Amino acid sequence: MRILVYPHDLAMGGSQINAIDLAAVMRDSGHEVVLYGQRNTLVERIDELGLEFIESPRPRRRPTPAIVSSLRGLIRQRGFEVVHGYEWPPTLEAVMACHGSRSVAVSTVLSMSVAPFIPTYVPLLVGTEQILATEVAAGRTRVGLMEPPIDTRLNSPEVKLPLRAFVSRWDLDPEAFTVVVVSRLAHEMKLEGILTAMESVRQLSRDRRVQLIVVGGGPAARLVQDTAEEINAELGTRAIVVTGEMLDPRPAYAVADVALGMGSSALRAMAFGKPLVVQGIDGFWETLTPESLPTFLWQGWYGQGDGTHGAPARLSAILRTLMDQPDTRHLLGRLSWQTVRERFSLVAAAERQLGLYEESLASRRHGQPFGRTLQDNTVSLTRFLRYQRGISADRRRGRAADEDFNSKATLVQTRVQTSGPTAGLRAGS
Repeated sequence: MRILVYPHDLAMGGSQINAIDLAAVMRDSGHEVVLYGQRNTLVERIDELGLEFIESPRPRRRPTPAIVSSLRGLIRQRGFEVVHGYEWPPTLEAVMACHGSRSVAVSTVLSMSVAPFIPTYVPLLVGTEQILATEVAAGRTRVGLMEPPIDTRLNSPEVKLPLRAFVSRWDLDPEAFTVVVVSRLAHEMKLEGILTAMESVRQLSRDRRVQLIVVGGGPAARLVQDTAEEINAELGTRAIVVTGEMLDPRPAYAVADVALGMGSSALRAMAFGKPLVVQGIDGFWETLTPESLPTFLWQGWYGQGDGTHGAPARLSAILRTLMDQPDTRHLLGRLSWQTVRERFSLVAAAERQLGLYEESLASRRHGQPFGRTLQDNTVSLTRFLRYQRGISADRRRGRAADEDFNSKATLVQTRVQTSGPTAGLRAGS
């Protein structure tokens, strides 16, 4: 099979890392797999894995006609049978490029919700059972679950990493209780929790030996760095260490006593056998335990609290408990490791993805469209134009979100649309 994989960008981030890792597994199982997109940080990872990379034209207003034309040319020249777009802009460009050809566009959306203008006939993979239930209820005919996969060969307590060099490079305190968060430093969804964690460490440092390591880059990086410097100056110690973006953040996960995080980053921390405190919005913090595990498997590795007031104190209380109970930390770390091994295997995810490719191609070859294509495209175009008008209006008011379908508003909307694990399993069965 010839497969072109098109992540939404190649900056550091969970969705695009998943796309690359799955592409490597597909290649290793005998398929021709090529990565496509704008050159950025993760091209180094693509090169390390020995995958071919084709640079796209520069994205402009999405979908970008030049990208659609480029994709069409690659389909003709290289005979790609599947064009796999991650998130909505690459998905729409893949759909337009495949139109009229024997190739099929496939989509993966790992954001908090699915853009309603992705045509319902497009084969779609989503990241949580809750979103799966929402999409099935909305009438999508080809939708499946693709929880963020983890390569447990590279992310594991057994992997040998240069930990001494990492500790030395960042002048870490080897005796301090170490809390780690690896995250994109985005204003939407991420920043609230990172600032809360920093304030919690400020509080804990008054009577505890604790350090917080923040790994990541993004538009809020300057604010995070400035806040860390302010807190460290007040405390007279480097309680908060901001490393910036790391292509390989595994040493940070490995040195953690406790990890904070959401989404793919939370799962990578779990793969290292670390106790996890799940980060969300509106002051949400909850420890992964046997009791909370079903909730996170349903809604994904995040949540919504009841407000940010008092959130640093709540997180501080959680961390104090974990500091004082090493046996509990050991048990929770084992739960993390077992959960990733049993449910989030990269190889198993690649097999599910291959099955979707085969099913999609079989339907196309046998002349069985996934839906009433013309009608679906008309509905999708109407919704897209409505979305564009809304974005333009928000920008004029200065209210446009950084991450559109990966924002606080979309998380709240998805939670309102579905009621819980039982409902989701019925809808997705």
